[in-house]
Amino acid sequence: MTVVLWIGVVLIGGAGSVLRFVVDGAIASRTGRAFPYGTLVVNLSGAAALGLITGLALRHTAALLAGTAAVGSYTTFSTWMFETQRLGENRQVLGLAANVVVSVVAGISAAALGQLIGNHL
Repeated sequence: MTVVLWIGVVLIGGAGSVLRFVVDGAIASRTGRAFPYGTLVVNLSGAAALGLITGLALRHTAALLAGTAAVGSYTTFSTWMFETQRLGENRQVLGLAANVVVSVVAGISAAALGQLIGNHL
């Protein structure tokens, strides 16, 4: 990999992280932190974006920058797991189940929809 590609990964990855922070914060400020709506929205929109990138069949370098650097830094599996575990600690079983089921089902659906759109562009 070239230095330019690495610089692209750093810059785009940084932008994705900041965007995640902004989106999550904006949603949490409106909905509160009882349920992790911010992380849910970030991960679902990221799944749709990654599906779109896949559907567009970008060249390897472009796919790396768009998929790994941008979407990979924007979405977050670890926060999803931590917030799900926190719901369990707080005995919010319904919230825990909803977070897992909605995240998985809607995430797969969002990725499939994104890919479908990308295939038709």
